[in-house]
Amino acid sequence: MPSPAPHDRLPLAFGGDYNPEQWPQEVWEEDVRLMREAGVTAVSLGVFSWARMEPRPGEYDWEWLDTVMGLLHASGISVNLGTPTVVPPAWFYRAHPDALPVTREGVRLAFGSRGAICHSNPAYRSAAATITRALAERYGSHPAVVLWHVHNEYGAPVLACYCDVCAAAFRGWLRERHDTLDALNHAWGTAFWGQQYGDWEEITPPRATPSVCNPTQQLDYHRFADAQARANFVAERDILHRLSPGVPVTTNFMVAPSQGQTVDYWAWAKEVDLVTNDHYLMTDGRRTHVNLALAADLTRSVAGGGPWLLLEHATSGVNWQPYNPAKRPGEMARNSLGHVARGSEGAMFFQWRQSQSGAEKFHTAMLANSGTDNRGWREVTDLGKRVADLAELRGTRTRGDVAMVWSWDSWWAQSLEWRPSQDLDARERLDSFYEALYDRHLTVDFLPPTGLSDLDPERYPLLVVPQLYAAPVGVGADLERYVSRGGTLLVSFFSGIVDENDTLHPGAYPGALRDVLGLTVEEFDPLLPGETVNVRGADGSLYAADLWSEVVVPGEGCETVAAFADGRTAGGPALTRYALGSGASWYLATRLTGADLAAVVDLALADAGITPVDLPRDVELVVREGESGTFRFAVNHTGGEVKVVLPDGSRAAVPPGGVEVFRDPR
Repeated sequence: MPSPAPHDRLPLAFGGDYNPEQWPQEVWEEDVRLMREAGVTAVSLGVFSWARMEPRPGEYDWEWLDTVMGLLHASGISVNLGTPTVVPPAWFYRAHPDALPVTREGVRLAFGSRGAICHSNPAYRSAAATITRALAERYGSHPAVVLWHVHNEYGAPVLACYCDVCAAAFRGWLRERHDTLDALNHAWGTAFWGQQYGDWEEITPPRATPSVCNPTQQLDYHRFADAQARANFVAERDILHRLSPGVPVTTNFMVAPSQGQTVDYWAWAKEVDLVTNDHYLMTDGRRTHVNLALAADLTRSVAGGGPWLLLEHATSGVNWQPYNPAKRPGEMARNSLGHVARGSEGAMFFQWRQSQSGAEKFHTAMLANSGTDNRGWREVTDLGKRVADLAELRGTRTRGDVAMVWSWDSWWAQSLEWRPSQDLDARERLDSFYEALYDRHLTVDFLPPTGLSDLDPERYPLLVVPQLYAAPVGVGADLERYVSRGGTLLVSFFSGIVDENDTLHPGAYPGALRDVLGLTVEEFDPLLPGETVNVRGADGSLYAADLWSEVVVPGEGCETVAAFADGRTAGGPALTRYALGSGASWYLATRLTGADLAAVVDLALADAGITPVDLPRDVELVVREGESGTFRFAVNHTGGEVKVVLPDGSRAAVPPGGVEVFRDPR
């Protein structure tokens, strides 16, 4: 079981990944001196150091790590000590080449990168447990260690392996999940295309097939691969709990959907003592600060609304995207404090000192290769002071205004082949609806579809479902209860369609959500690339839609608010409202974006009785509150000064590109 209250031992963290093994010993003392100058309070240590810790099987070299730990502790810098199990040494792979993962196409990947791991391999599992045990025995009671960091970024760059060892483990996992072959055949729909199994040994991973592989087999393999990696984390965590009692254990998540799809973080969050996250700005043409806010809100939600920690982000440009622009002056602090506003107990970076060799030598760091006479260092030291000044808000919680449903499991299912349109994209709908709420200056709490049974409409007057293709049995009844008690529900198309086995819910679309929305969908009619349709509101307003249309049949009491004005579904409902009990459900049957989608969100907000804060676009106002007080973060992403109104009616200035934190008077 997780250790109690991890934030009780942790300072408000400021620092980054420290990799002293890349440098000669004479650099270490300079590093620690400069860390003190920058206001560093914590570093992550040892994450990639297995080959240095154990240069030969069973032969350990602790002297260097003892020295570094001693230097850090003497300077008051806490350590997040890593188990280096993401990078087994070359000698391990020489002895156990079968521990390297195999692709769907049967290609065994080679050593020479990171994360080349078959999570089912017994030799890897044994070696990982051994190095973890050795670390914990040596440093489990070291006074510098305030947090354990298992592995690194599970799922990056690869999570699933398709080797024969995994095939056997998959069959065992399937026996636990489905119990009998009859149940598995039913869940997988193997009657289609004559895929029935008569013996467990006939089942393999979803390797490369002539045509589309069974979708439920693929979905279960996603779950299996995630579960195998999570089991390895739990094995290391339990060793650390036993040998280093009272010290919390984490692993760094990558919660933002922009950075990965392989891990179900709702499940992983139950296993860590403290949720930590890595986030990097994606230079894909989107508003990067909106993606940052989404990632922070989603991470906080995965953490159950409690404290979490930003364990990695970049001081400026990264190295692994096609294009890696530098951050503008002040952007690093704005990014860091934006995470703190949304619940992080500090701001950590990858990494402390810029590497001079290897794959990430162009990744920026707190201490650049050019030294300290540069803008980056001045901004780092200024940020260290600001983080220290915010120590009082430790343990406070960010206040959410509205809620949104998100499911990695549904995203996996929807992303499989042969859907009505290959351009269906759950992440795109998530981003678009989130951006509309962000532009109304609302803070979003996310919920899994299995966590809606007791949803309180007073706590969350509006609940948005941007796309929930795979809806568990029972979610419809949960949402009916929420709406009937006064909640406002806004659902986008292609939601409620299948159950957890990717099997259509009985009856007409939208399956599990049919009753709560008060309508049926007779037929999907996705639009072709470049094809658009117009949607006309009852007030005459016109919206441009693309990607999707469908034939909606409203039931009794379901009102058509906007209709398709042209196209194959012309005259049919595109936006509906269904009054249910004390609340109402809205359904959007096409894809709107930008201002058009925002107009629909505004209708739902008004129905929910929510009046957005009056602020300029790209200005955030986020509240953290707790026993130590109420703190209001005003984050200005614009090039001009803005004024925010405080609870006492006064107007406070926020400089261009700046962040101000206002504390409510007690």
